[in-house]
This record gives sequence, C-alpha cells and structure tokens, in this order.
Amino acid sequence: MKKHPVVFGFLLLVVIGVFCFLILRAVIPFERKSASFSSKDKIGVVTIEGVLRNSKDIIEQLDKYEKDDKVKAVILRVDSPGGAVGPAQEIFDKILRLKQSKKVIVSMGSIAASGGYYVACAADRIIANPGTITGSIGVVIQFSQIDDLLKKIGLKTNVIKAGRYKDVGSPVRDMTADERKLIQVVIDDIHDQFVEVVVLHRNIPKEKMENIADARIFTGRQALTLGLVDELGNMEYAIDVASGLAGIKDEPEVVYPEKKRKSFLRYLTSEMITAISEEFRGNDTDVCYLYKLPGGI
Repeated sequence: MKKHPVVFGFLLLVVIGVFCFLILRAVIPFERKSASFSSKDKIGVVTIEGVLRNSKDIIEQLDKYEKDDKVKAVILRVDSPGGAVGPAQEIFDKILRLKQSKKVIVSMGSIAASGGYYVACAADRIIANPGTITGSIGVVIQFSQIDDLLKKIGLKTNVIKAGRYKDVGSPVRDMTADERKLIQVVIDDIHDQFVEVVVLHRNIPKEKMENIADARIFTGRQALTLGLVDELGNMEYAIDVASGLAGIKDEPEVVYPEKKRKSFLRYLTSEMITAISEEFRGNDTDVCYLYKLPGGI
C-alpha cells in the first residue's frame, strides 16, 4: 500500500511537535510543588501581590491553610500598593476568621500601602522592612473627561437615563457641584471605615490617627514609631516570629500554595510579555511606582 506524502508529512510534524512538547514540559518548571508528606509543623505562606482587584484566589489559599491541621501559622507576604475596596475588605474579614485557629503574621515587601496596609491590620503581627513603603491611609476615585476632544473631532453623545445620578462621572461632561458632593460623601465614608479599622486593630487613638490618616506614605521605620507596624525585619525573620507565636519548637516546614498549571502556550506568552516589559523598563528596578484604581484604597 502506497503512503500518501501529505498525510505522512502531517503525521510526522505531529509526532515531532508532541516530542518537543514533552521535552520542554520535563525541563521547564511550570509550577512550584507544595505538596509534602513531612511530619513537621508547617507555616503557610500566601503572597498578596500587585493591585488588589479580586480576592477569590487569596481567600481560597487561606481556606486551605485553615483546614490543614499541620499548618500552625500563616504568613501573608504583602507587596501591594492597594486597589479596589471590596476585595481588600473581603481579605481582611477572612484573616480575622483565620486568626481564630492560626497565628497570622504579615511580612511587608517593598510596598504595602493603602489597601495593602488595610489587609495587614487584621494580622496578629505586622513586620516591615525599614525601607518598606506603607501607610497611605486614604481613598481616591478618579474620572477622566474627553468632552473637549470629542468637540474637536465633531462627535456628539446623547444620554437617556432614569435616575438623577445615573451618569455621575460621565467622561463627556463636567461634574455638577451636587454630584461632586455626593461622591465626596461616599469617599469620606470609606475613609472613615479605613480609619476605624486602624484605630481598632492597631490600638491607636483616633486623635492620633486623624493627624496621619491623610494618605501620606511612610517608610517601615517611620511606621514603627507611629505604631502602624510592630517590628522591623525580613521574610526570614517573619518565619522565626511565626514559629514562636505558634509554639513550634523544631524548624518548621514553610509551604506555599500550589500554583495553577499553565499551558505551554500560556507559559511562552507570559515569558514573552515579561521579556518585552523588562526590555522597555530597562534597569529602573529601584523605582517604586505608586498607583491606585478608581474608587480604590
């Protein structure tokens, strides 16, 4: 029986592709394995990194540690400038629940400001580096306006609404004084909630808080003198503190949540994006960029 050259060539390409994939899959670490059969007491680590947009993954990780009897303490490695209000409050509430059965320690990285500091307030102990950027106890919401641009290009918009304030913050018109007052009341209430959390969980007098809760940032060393953090130290020191608070006598096993498996295509895409971003960013690795989401802390 004569082989068809096109079919044979296609099958050969498939076989070569599968072979290459298996080789790459074997040598590239797609995920960090955290499963362990060790009998040691464990300290679980959860990383809160980047802008807070969603709380789901972090809460799921905390849930797993809460149900694991071998995990005696949890360290939250916070490296976040803040983000949306809702996710920060959900993570905060979950930490309070976790504290009922485990010791929870926060280890601050390069930045733990605004919403990043908010979630830290729920922990039993907050440890910052001397140069950590923290604080920023404030709330912001921003609206962009493009009405002048639309006029230049001759584009008009029509809005039909039910409800006086339904298009508050519209980018195609100025905000009225009444609308600005409405938004300000909302922002002030969220700010009051933030201050109340710090006053209650950091045991700082409200009068003192009113002097520093103006969204200014602090170094870790400054935050220590103000009572916003408990100690100065790195991640290794945080592990020692967690061991002591949890009563772990021997050296603990430090475990991390199992990362979700990435497909080969997603891995290559993420690597390309990382390489391109690093190329454009250059060597500005020591620059700290502070930013927030609209309506965020």
